[in-house]
Amino acid sequence: MRVACCQLSPSVERPERNAALARDAIAQAVADGAQIVVLPELVNSGYVFESLEEVRAAAVPATGELLQGWAQEAARGDALVVGGFCELAPDGRLFNSSALVDGGGVLAVYRKLHLWDQEQSWFAHGGEPAPVVQTKHGRIGLAVCYDLEFPELTRGLSLQGAELIAVPTNWPYDDPPPDGRPILHSLAAVTAYFNKVFVAVCDRCGTERQLRFEGGSVIAGPEGALRAGPIEDRGTRTILADCEIAEAVDKRTGARNDAFADRRPGHYASALRDG
Repeated sequence: MRVACCQLSPSVERPERNAALARDAIAQAVADGAQIVVLPELVNSGYVFESLEEVRAAAVPATGELLQGWAQEAARGDALVVGGFCELAPDGRLFNSSALVDGGGVLAVYRKLHLWDQEQSWFAHGGEPAPVVQTKHGRIGLAVCYDLEFPELTRGLSLQGAELIAVPTNWPYDDPPPDGRPILHSLAAVTAYFNKVFVAVCDRCGTERQLRFEGGSVIAGPEGALRAGPIEDRGTRTILADCEIAEAVDKRTGARNDAFADRRPGHYASALRDG
């Protein structure tokens, strides 16, 4: 499967432009042969809100024109799209969500479980586990940004058979450590390595209302290497990687070892329970 991460720079103040940018990026990625296209977190709305009214004005239903537009672009190449969006739920609640879409429409919507900082002022926490969806291009697990910092979530996706974990993201910029590699790139690589899956992190870029973003999209393979990214100038670009599903199915780590078969959860599962 060919995976694309489309690094974009949406803005709270320009929702129509945001929608057009996303559709154009999907169309170009599909034209470049991508079978799975990943977009950033909250790609339709931007991220740096100043009021609940701004969030509500930007929010759209999962059944609306935004995701229908993604489906139309996906249909042109028999592709899948995973993207973050500001969701207005039927009951009026607001969620930081990710949708998985193919040419026929919406396959799944995941509502972010772990909300970062100011997100807690705008959004309700998701109330359902992160899903794994069987698709024509493999088993896709969904997570959003800060979720990646909870290894229980990504291990759970992997144990459910995820072969690719798609992670729409808005990483704020931080000065890199002495070795020059942002910790979040290492996080993506280590998550892929521990779970023997592909991890596609699609970040946003640019500066919005004085908040600078990392522009650090990467695609990591089961061996822990970055197959694509990061983008050197942190700008608006699309990265592509050809990923063999078989690599994420085989969990062997040596002649006598297997990353999943060697687990002994009876000895540590209790430590992961609340209380």
